Amino acid sequence: MISGPLWGLVYGLYERQLGRQVQALPIPGHIGIILDGNRRHARESGLRDPEAIYRLGAAKLDDILAWSVELGVRRVTLWVFSPDNLRRPETEIGGIFGAVEAKMRALAADPHIHSRGVHIAAMGRLDLLPPALVEAIDAAEAATKGNNQITVTLAIGYGGREEIADAVRALVAHCAEQGLSTAQTASHISPEAIRRHLYLADMPDPDLIIRTSGEVRLSGFMLWQSVHSELYFCDVNWPVMRRIDYLRAIRAFQRRDRRFGV
Repeated sequence: MISGPLWGLVYGLYERQLGRQVQALPIPGHIGIILDGNRRHARESGLRDPEAIYRLGAAKLDDILAWSVELGVRRVTLWVFSPDNLRRPETEIGGIFGAVEAKMRALAADPHIHSRGVHIAAMGRLDLLPPALVEAIDAAEAATKGNNQITVTLAIGYGGREEIADAVRALVAHCAEQGLSTAQTASHISPEAIRRHLYLADMPDPDLIIRTSGEVRLSGFMLWQSVHSELYFCDVNWPVMRRIDYLRAIRAFQRRDRRFGV
């Protein structure tokens, strides 16, 4: 068995080799990540404080940013909180919201965010969130709006079904404002028309979606946009995701033959 310093050396050599392999091939432009496994990691680690649990997950964002900038990924979308999560205990919801708020305020003031050209954005039903959290997200967006190296979008208060329903509702309202009849409105409903009313209509579809913690489902993440996305599921819990796990996900993407239905 390899252990101790020797294992660290072998691991480091493998990680560098894998990094070179990945960087020699096309990198996905947009990666979506379903951040799963916070509670599982907490149970395994003996953590009980809800905010401490989710602060660990929020801290992992720093690693994802560093790895993505290094590789040249242009956009990352992180699913942080869904409307379904509102059914969790209040202490847990408060822990999630508190951790995200603290992270947004820290990112807005972090000089590394600006040196790396990170732009923070958000999508979802922000009306479901506490005002202090919405204010922190708005402040992070405003502080980074001039950055254009990589866009990190928080999908928070976000559900795929809710997004599609909201888009159709917005499209119908737009047609009503134009005085269109029901029949005329129906004739205007098309995939492109619905897309124009999604939360972030100009966002490119994700090339790769990663879900951590071993669960093998999308659970409603970017249902409209993921029609041609490559999916990758890994067993590692989100707070302890390693660079090598991120590289393996991208390598799996690079090995697939993307035909987009053709």
